[in-house]
Amino acid sequence: MCVTRGSKVEGTGRPNSKRLTDADGPRSPALRCVRMAILIKICGLTTADTLEVALEAGADMVGFVFFPPSPRHLDASLAETLGRRAADRARKVALTVDADDALLAAIVDRLKPDLLQLHGHEPPERVRTVKHRFGRAVIKAIPVSAHADLGGLRAYAAVADYVLFDARPPPAATRPGGLGNAFDWRLLENLDPGVPFMLSGGLDPENVARAVALTRPQGVDVSSGVERSAGAKDPDKIRAFIRAARRALTPEDAAARSA
Repeated sequence: MCVTRGSKVEGTGRPNSKRLTDADGPRSPALRCVRMAILIKICGLTTADTLEVALEAGADMVGFVFFPPSPRHLDASLAETLGRRAADRARKVALTVDADDALLAAIVDRLKPDLLQLHGHEPPERVRTVKHRFGRAVIKAIPVSAHADLGGLRAYAAVADYVLFDARPPPAATRPGGLGNAFDWRLLENLDPGVPFMLSGGLDPENVARAVALTRPQGVDVSSGVERSAGAKDPDKIRAFIRAARRALTPEDAAARSA
């Protein structure tokens, strides 16, 4: 994972990712590829205690779900309370599924999220509209089960601040994510979507390092992988996941360390 010095990812204040090519000219020290600490998002938080664990363990983003079929769904009052705890300590992400403007406006008003995560069937035009109408950076989730699922990636990369690759849910699923399912990470090997991307779907403390080494994402996102049961976060698993993700090495890291 490489970044150029000085550029930023909107909504994070962190360095942006950019692929350096020969067209950029000689790779002077100012343009040399440098390692960026991976972004870690703990999603589906529903209690003050587990939110505090995620914040103290060093999560960069904390996610709150606004989708009634999910066991992690929050009402507006609780979301506002948790949002105040997270303010200025991590980026707040509001996850919605095909939400209309009225719902998004209510969420923005109560939670005051830093980013909106669109986890439904929103087309690129809707992503662009949401971003500009609500003045928030946008994460667009893309379900993946086969290489063909990456066919529309460029259109989303042109309008989203991040794309998030998640496992495609089974046909009978009542929600699009948070199911604990993984997909074939090899589909993302050497992928350059043109925008920072995050990996989700079936991640847990035991496999996140392997997933990072294979796909080299700018961020990782976990929900069910740090739970003791659906919707009930496990503090020890949250801490273990963040430790494992922080220590994960990309192939470039490993080569540099052995040089």
